[in-house]
Formats: sequence, structure tokens, C-alpha cells
Amino acid sequence: MDPHQEGLGSLTFMVRKVWLNMRSAIAAELKVFGLSTPQYATLLMAEAQPGMSAADVAREVASTRQAANEMLSSLELEGLIERRPNPTDRRSHQIHVTESGRARLAEARIAVDRREAELEAAFTPEQRGAIRDWLEGISEACR
Repeated sequence: MDPHQEGLGSLTFMVRKVWLNMRSAIAAELKVFGLSTPQYATLLMAEAQPGMSAADVAREVASTRQAANEMLSSLELEGLIERRPNPTDRRSHQIHVTESGRARLAEARIAVDRREAELEAAFTPEQRGAIRDWLEGISEACR
């Protein structure tokens, strides 16, 4: 192997390349709905875990608290989420998806699911299962 290309075959580089390519493909789908990939991820998480905090969002989307708060403010201005006072912690707010947010998320999810299915179409169900198992295993090993 060419010494300049050696690092390109590393698992870390390959996973990063796949992530960047998938993120780009999904971002193109989300653009139609006026959502970024982190905004979509936030809506998915907040729908699944109502009441999560801005710190939770920052952790899950690998962002700073400041960047997460800016993104949440944008979603709030669009009426897609609302922040409610946390009854047990006066310093934080809980994130909740609004009806408008649920509707936008449902539409975007159809497009994202369709695009992911297109990306996975070249693989057998067994291969897709093995890929998912491997990704979950690597993710767990990195914690």
C-alpha cells in the first residue's frame, strides 16, 4: 500500500468517511423540510425522550451547550419545540416537541427512511444486520 494512503484504510477513517457521506445524503433530504441534521436528530430525541435538557441535547449531538442552545432557539422560533421550566431544577428547561414539530418530523422521517433504504439496498438483510451489530459493538466499545 502507498505510504500516503495507509491511514485511509483505517477503521476510524472509513467510519468517518461513511458518516460524512451519509450525513450529506440525509442533509439533502432534510433541506426540503428546512431542517439540518442536528435539528432532525434533536426532534427525534426530544420526541422519544420528552423533557430532555439542553445539556442532554448537546451531549447527544456532540455539540457545545452554546451551539445546542442556539439550535434549540431556532427550533423554538419556528414553533417546532417548546422549552418548559424543569419542576425539579430551576436552572434548566425541558425540551418538548410541539404538534407542528411532530408533523414536520413525520414528513422528514419518511424522506430520511426512504433515502436510508436506498443506501442500504445493495446489502442483504443479513449484511445489514451484521453492519448494525458491528456499529453498535464498536460504539459500545468506545464508551
